[in-house]
Amino acid sequence: MTKVVVLRWGHRLRDERLTTHVVLTARALGASGVILSDVEDKDVKSTIEKVVERFGGPFFFDMGTPWKRAVKEWRAKGGVVVHLTAYGENIEDDDVLDMIRSSGKDVMVIVGSQKVPKEFFSEEFSDFNVAIGNEPHSECSSLAIFLDRYFKGKELSRKFKKSKVRIIPQKRGKRVVFISNSPQLVLSHLD
Repeated sequence: MTKVVVLRWGHRLRDERLTTHVVLTARALGASGVILSDVEDKDVKSTIEKVVERFGGPFFFDMGTPWKRAVKEWRAKGGVVVHLTAYGENIEDDDVLDMIRSSGKDVMVIVGSQKVPKEFFSEEFSDFNVAIGNEPHSECSSLAIFLDRYFKGKELSRKFKKSKVRIIPQKRGKRVVFISNSPQLVLSHLD
């Protein structure tokens, strides 16, 4: 299966919570990692590192790389770039998702947080401009729907390695299993 990496563009300090949710969504729904371009936010990094340490990986989080360099390096390695935008080809009406999948290439998904530079729409920087519907909506929801459709729902049953905490699905209540370093010891917490 191809690798998917998310490039988060336009993060402002007031966007910390939403950027964190974008990264958590990327991890939970099958992306290999996230690049927070152009800026560094140590609070977001700390939160993501704690989640990966507790709930497992692999998953990477890089920050500070200029977006143009990240995109050019990705494309130089043979990957394709998907820009999620309400102005793109509608994922439901067009065959754009099939074209992305059939390329057989690793995918970089760009999600913005504010008005993006016009270069994002150009062939120089994106291979596909994809819309999750053509109405205003959250970049976090766009990313979630794109990843779920791209991976055909299989990402929802993925098991992470080296997890210390695992949520056990059940009909009612909450069940969390804490896994110690010793494989014989499994603690359970019920609320």
